[in-house]
Amino acid sequence: MRTKTLKKNKINVITLGCSKNVYDSEVLMGQLKASGKDVVHEEEGNIVVINTCGFIDNAKAESVNMILEYAEKKKQGLVDKVFVTGCLSERYKPDLQKEIPNVDEYFGTTELPALLKALGADYKHELLGERLTTTPKNYAYLKIAEGCDRPCSFCAIPLMRGKHVSQTIEKLVKETEGLAKNGVKELILIAQDLTYYGLDIYKKRNLAELLEALAKVEGIEWIRLHYAFPTGFPMDVLELMKREPKICNYIDIPLQHISDSVLKSMRRGTTREKTTKLLKDFRDAVPGMAIRTTFIVGYPGETQQDFEDLKDFVQEMKFDRMGCFAYSHEENTHAYLLEDDVPDEIKKARAEEIMELQSQISWDLNQEKVGQTFRCIIDRKEGMHFVGRTEFDSPDVDNEVLIDATKHYVKTGEFVNIKITEATEFDLYGEPV
Repeated sequence: MRTKTLKKNKINVITLGCSKNVYDSEVLMGQLKASGKDVVHEEEGNIVVINTCGFIDNAKAESVNMILEYAEKKKQGLVDKVFVTGCLSERYKPDLQKEIPNVDEYFGTTELPALLKALGADYKHELLGERLTTTPKNYAYLKIAEGCDRPCSFCAIPLMRGKHVSQTIEKLVKETEGLAKNGVKELILIAQDLTYYGLDIYKKRNLAELLEALAKVEGIEWIRLHYAFPTGFPMDVLELMKREPKICNYIDIPLQHISDSVLKSMRRGTTREKTTKLLKDFRDAVPGMAIRTTFIVGYPGETQQDFEDLKDFVQEMKFDRMGCFAYSHEENTHAYLLEDDVPDEIKKARAEEIMELQSQISWDLNQEKVGQTFRCIIDRKEGMHFVGRTEFDSPDVDNEVLIDATKHYVKTGEFVNIKITEATEFDLYGEPV
């Protein structure tokens, strides 16, 4: 027979998906802690909150499996309550309620006050920007906007996150000051689309002004840009990147494809010619900047020639960092009206082929770093190595710098100059100088 646990309520927040979800979980945890709740991140707790992802098939499957796992644990009496929030819940709430009824309640992406109420906490407006960070103490994500106004055919994010809403510069500076006070040295700016920042509230693209304000915050030493859209990129950001040492010479700009016919069908508002010119302008304005991008293969109608064009482009551009997704046919998106005509095995083979190509490019670029010295931030100690990153690398997705902990000691959370002694496709090895 199922019995209630006698232990004091401990709320375990589980985060799935992207850095935007990490940020949302941190805000939730900050609110819970302010209400005096015992809250942990991905540890044991008798009350569970699952922050889900609903972006593509794999992410949705992972979220559904996690919900099923905890619904079963609840049935067995191992946990008392299960709540679900985030993108999957926003998008499929009626289906989830019907299919997995053993969850106490489902909440969408904008229902934080209601979720807090269900957890016995009050939403505190005065906590604006305060959160319980779950990343290593030296870096934190800063979400500068929510939602997206772009019409990309393959993307369900506007369905789950709504229209683009920028946060004010004042609010973001205040939040950054709080992070810096807690020891954060690296700020990773995230949004569905950084390039759109400010258009809604300042009536102009205002990313450069925001960056100038954030760079003045004492204690912040690196500011990194994630998820810029290639159309309408504010070029004054590049001038600032060149002259402001705090802004990392790094940008994450998902291009998705390069074949003109595929880009047109994707409704990306650009062409191969325009994209090539943009990347040239980036490299001319900030020599040596690291460019990270993402591509989608197997989009409806993608021919072998389209894929060959993409491979040629990757070879020509030699991106410092790259990711690749197999296309996922998402209902209620514009592309869902098209026939999903590239077989799964071909999608998978194309993704593997393009990543194999990138791994050779990454190997070549990393060999050039051997013998050079880079300023690195040390994130953690793992096994026999201290693990750090250069300014050209973002956490979780890019290269890491490994330092032999049996021979050298470096302090986690600090900046150290590291001479690179050896390199593989996706890792650098070095020693402090």
